[in-house]
Amino acid sequence: MSTVLLDARDITLGYARGQGWQSVLEGFDLQLAPGEIVSVLGPSGVGKSSLLRVLAGLQTPHSGTVSLLGEAVTAPHPRVAVAFQDPSLLPWLNLEHNVAFGLDFARQPKVAAAARKARVDQAITEVGLQHARGQYPAQLSGGMAQRVALARCLARQPQVLLLDEPFGALDEVTRADMQQLLLSVIARHNTAALLITHDIDEALLLSDRILLLGHSPARTVGEWRIDLAQPREDRVDELGALRIDILKTLRRASRTPDLEPLRDSLELAHVPGRLHTHSA
Repeated sequence: MSTVLLDARDITLGYARGQGWQSVLEGFDLQLAPGEIVSVLGPSGVGKSSLLRVLAGLQTPHSGTVSLLGEAVTAPHPRVAVAFQDPSLLPWLNLEHNVAFGLDFARQPKVAAAARKARVDQAITEVGLQHARGQYPAQLSGGMAQRVALARCLARQPQVLLLDEPFGALDEVTRADMQQLLLSVIARHNTAALLITHDIDEALLLSDRILLLGHSPARTVGEWRIDLAQPREDRVDELGALRIDILKTLRRASRTPDLEPLRDSLELAHVPGRLHTHSA
């Protein structure tokens, strides 16, 4: 791997239970490089969204460390942008001002007025909402609201994007457009991205690596490196043989008692790629 941008070491998550402690996730490691997309898959309840909050500096892990270019991340960082499932738009601000609001977040460096306007205009254009910049959240569809949340991230020009099911509310056509937008943004700015998703097709279409969480307490039970150039949509014929490798691996995992929930929680549909796995 090239330079490590975001580095998570031995992350453990859990909660107090009675007089003791209930672990949810144990021993999670991640090294994320510039320009890399890593997806995290796993059934509900394994701590994926909580893990994303820890990586963003929004939650303290029970143990473990997170750093950005060697600097400890213990609070929200100006070069780490987060988009959750809920777009969290401010109802009294129009679309343009909701995007600009990301530049006012705590610890965000001040930007001159002209540069601020240029960033906001570019972000709105990238998500295709120029026509709606004066509209308010109540006037936006769910998909449009998610695009505003992504634009708010892009306006900050982050080094790392942390995304929690950001395209889940979009129709298929818009979702595909936004997936391609994400790829183009990362390629253009060399941004690193971590994507939490339940959609295996989406993960395989977008990712350089995929991490699968399973067991209880959860841990990384598999890793796939997808060594295929973009775009991948039309490479079905040459990818057919690789599809079988992925299916075999996931079926073996689903036969493991601790991983039985994966059979119901994950949709086993795949875009093939070269597979490298490890078992924890």
